[in-house]
Amino acid sequence: MPDSSLSGILLTNMKILKLLLTHLIGLTLFTANACTLRIDISHQFAGKPLSLNSLKYKATETLSITRLSYLLSELAIQDQEGTWQELPNQFAFIDASSRRTSCTLKKVPSGSYKSLRFSLGVPKKENHGDPAQYPAAHPLNPNLNNLHWDWAGGYIFLALEGQYRQPDKEVNGFVYHLANDPNLSRVQLNAAFRVKNTTALGLTFDLQKLLIHPRSLSFGKDGNSTHSHPGDPIASALVANLQSSFTIQGASYPPDEAPLAAVTPLYLPGKFTPFPFKMSRRFPMPLLPRDNPLLEERVSLGKKLFHDPGLSKDDSISCASCHHQDKAFTDGLIFSKGIAQREGSRNSMPLFNLAWKSSFFWDGRARSLRDQVLQPIQDHREMASDLPTVIAHLEKAEHPAFEKAFGPGKVTAEKIALALENFLLTLTSYDSKFDRAMSGKAKLSPVEERGMELFFTEYEPRSQQYGADCFHCHGGANFSDHQFHNNGLAPSLKESAVLFSTPSLRNLTLTAPYMHDGRFKTLEEVIAHYSGPMHRSKSLDPNLAKHPKPGLQLKNEDQAALVAFLKTLTDPKYGR
Repeated sequence: MPDSSLSGILLTNMKILKLLLTHLIGLTLFTANACTLRIDISHQFAGKPLSLNSLKYKATETLSITRLSYLLSELAIQDQEGTWQELPNQFAFIDASSRRTSCTLKKVPSGSYKSLRFSLGVPKKENHGDPAQYPAAHPLNPNLNNLHWDWAGGYIFLALEGQYRQPDKEVNGFVYHLANDPNLSRVQLNAAFRVKNTTALGLTFDLQKLLIHPRSLSFGKDGNSTHSHPGDPIASALVANLQSSFTIQGASYPPDEAPLAAVTPLYLPGKFTPFPFKMSRRFPMPLLPRDNPLLEERVSLGKKLFHDPGLSKDDSISCASCHHQDKAFTDGLIFSKGIAQREGSRNSMPLFNLAWKSSFFWDGRARSLRDQVLQPIQDHREMASDLPTVIAHLEKAEHPAFEKAFGPGKVTAEKIALALENFLLTLTSYDSKFDRAMSGKAKLSPVEERGMELFFTEYEPRSQQYGADCFHCHGGANFSDHQFHNNGLAPSLKESAVLFSTPSLRNLTLTAPYMHDGRFKTLEEVIAHYSGPMHRSKSLDPNLAKHPKPGLQLKNEDQAALVAFLKTLTDPKYGR
């Protein structure tokens, strides 16, 4: 080979090596300069920390705020030369009631900056995209943010709800939902700050300014609800006021955030079979417990335990005694009965689609399924047993099954809870006539379609909308927001709680009687309750409190249409 050719090859290789080294150095510099920017938002009213559910604030009327939730997108920071550094594909879900008031932005270039920019809401692409695409913890997952309009609609950008006192001293509700593409609102805030390693930028969001500056809003005069229809003056005022509602308080430089520790599965056996979790592609992704993966061996054990009367004090009842599959895992009684026919104080809740819930029981006192399942075993009105007795029983009856599910070791209360949790998470429902109609595999009747229209249409006479307003609390794939509301029922003398979990409306034809205390025998009675006057109190949900005192007064044919639509939500795999 001639020397010139060899030199050419060596030169070419040197160029490649130089380019490679330059690229690697660039990557190193980029990685070194890629910082974390945390946005901390303080919610205020007239410059003071916001307290929810407190009827003490003054705008144009005296008001309280019960809900403040919103989405942020299109975040960017402006350097000293005026160039904007976009931070693409990063979103934030902020919710005051759950104290979710921070978001962390990744891959932020270090340097000195003079402005922060963001949009309240989500861009058109995401607003009209498939909401089921996002992982469980993603800010745009509807099951997390509860800000998706309905089965086919886009996102609510900002949900501001509460109550206000009218001049005659009566309390009414207000619901301001800012949404729809034209109302995507860009906010730019000027303040000098540096980004290095981990930086925290403090913002304030003053709700008084949102309601009065520069455009003053009066619930009594302008309207106590908005769903942001085109040309809506309330939505326009909210957009105009947003820019003055946010301010930057300053930057701080806390220590670098430690990476989250990896979650290790509990008691993973040497040999196991993953259980395939099945769900509709239209459902948002649930947050399944990472420390208790679904395994065939655990699901099988959990099913045995669910039907085992040995978990009760006198071997007379099992979990399945109050949760029948043919009744969508309810029991058809007003109040469930435990051992010796002891009567409880609440109606038995259905047990499907629990993977999308984060709190359990009518009052939400259990924060996980593994916590919930052990309580009925020990409740004196239900199974009335104790955990040592149950463990001793299962050591004799099911020890080999526990070893298959959890590996060698003793039976423990934790393993019992994990097995039952595994089984319950697999109980799903997503194949009703409604689901098939949404997939083009079935067709709703005209009456059912009318009921669906009423269900997903707000009641807002100001905008010429006269729907049944059901979707606020019963929206999404599960027909529930999984939150807690006062729904206008007159409380019984023995009740102290007034806020109860919103049940899913799926399989309603199988789960009568209805409400937490089983007071309604039929769906017709349920619809009549929401159509007529309600028990009004300070805790009445704003979505109901905004309605006129006599109620919606739906026509008889419209009430019948709603019932017809609700009957399309039954999954044929139940009720057999």
